[in-house]
Amino acid sequence: MDKVYRLNLSGVHNNRGRSALIRALHLRENPYISRMNNSPTLDSATEPTPPNSVLMVPIRSLGENHRDRIAVHLKALDANDRYYRFGYAASDSQIDAYVSALNFARDEIFGIYNRHLRLIAMAHLAFARTPAGVPVVEFGVSVLAKARGRQYGARLFERAVMHARNEGVQVMYVHVLSENTAMLKIARHCGAVFVRDGAESEAHLKLTPATLNTHLTEMVEEHMAQANYLIKRHAKHWRDAVDDLQSPWI
Repeated sequence: MDKVYRLNLSGVHNNRGRSALIRALHLRENPYISRMNNSPTLDSATEPTPPNSVLMVPIRSLGENHRDRIAVHLKALDANDRYYRFGYAASDSQIDAYVSALNFARDEIFGIYNRHLRLIAMAHLAFARTPAGVPVVEFGVSVLAKARGRQYGARLFERAVMHARNEGVQVMYVHVLSENTAMLKIARHCGAVFVRDGAESEAHLKLTPATLNTHLTEMVEEHMAQANYLIKRHAKHWRDAVDDLQSPWI
């Protein structure tokens, strides 16, 4: 089942609340995080805007019914990309085991589909708790080779950060191989603090608290992405139907 985001706005009656709603519906909030020190938070007017932040990418939450497509996506990665994603060159059987173990009720999986309904990029946001009971998340991402250069990894990272904030998480971890310069660049640009251990690096990011704007933004973006997916699905069905009608005459 696909996940549905809903937000109760029945208590938003004052002008300030309505203004926040209007801003959220017309502006895409920059979901970048605060630095690890006491620099301004992302809700501060002095926080710099990342380049190309207005680029809209339909990123949707993936449910149980997308499990098979996740497996197809990961198996389409070559040995080097699998090494970057998992820390080792995972075999098809290991990918099947990983996909089978995905917990859609606990974790959050985000994906980007192309017009052929092929999953071209996805991110896994795994939730856990420290021994002290503090909620934390770990981020992992993969993008097919043909879809690179479009900042899909950065956009998935932004969406994951916003969702983690809305869930009350304060720290995000990213385990990445030191040679994975693309992921290192994304995390470093957002103010990550790195700890290097041999061939691996661990980044941790301190997240700012959620706001009304982040909740509204995630809700609007999720509904827009699901609508985009439905349009692509119907268009694909029409293309397939036309191809079926034409095939006997070709």
